[in-house]
Amino acid sequence: MDLGMLIELYPRVYHMAECGAWDSIRARGLMSATAVLDHLAVGGGDRTRYESEHRGEKMDVRAGDPSHIMLRDQKPMPEGRLIRALTDGATPRQWYELINSKVFFWAEEKRLHGLLGARDYRRVEHDVLTLDSATFIPAYAEAIWLCHMNSGNTWPMPHRRGTDIFRRIPDYPVKRSGKPDKTVVELVVDYAVPDIANFVVEVRRMKGSEVLGVIG
Repeated sequence: MDLGMLIELYPRVYHMAECGAWDSIRARGLMSATAVLDHLAVGGGDRTRYESEHRGEKMDVRAGDPSHIMLRDQKPMPEGRLIRALTDGATPRQWYELINSKVFFWAEEKRLHGLLGARDYRRVEHDVLTLDSATFIPAYAEAIWLCHMNSGNTWPMPHRRGTDIFRRIPDYPVKRSGKPDKTVVELVVDYAVPDIANFVVEVRRMKGSEVLGVIG
């Protein structure tokens, strides 16, 4: 897929973060779970339960410490359903580690609202980051993957998936027109976006689809 076409079709991308997380994200960057564990020097068995196993609930890394960071839950991705979904020999552990090594953005706002309105999140406040694709995507083009589905969801059906659902921008299939063969659902970045504040154009405090205020 051509870089210019990607930016034209998806001029904004969106990230849903924990309520109150924006100050930390602005200061330390937006980190994958793997990057968080590296940043907080978590290793051994403690690391495994954060990075390699299903997080049925959100987990506070270094709880009680001023440097603590909350990792979001992975409720829609239980191990039993992943076993039914994975197609390329990957194990659930490998899939969790793959997903946890990435930072995820929605390519369309309607997908953001779908997650905000999901049963487990609709009554909870979130900090929603909106990024300018024209500056963000060129800066991280070599670290970006595109995906045509919600890679972290196995409901209502455990749709088949493998590691090949993530494609680098030039490798994402397109039609003769240059538009994507399948709509881009997720824009995914390897490891972390340490300078994310340079690309954020708005931060909204949201509950469901209701905007409670603009905080950045």
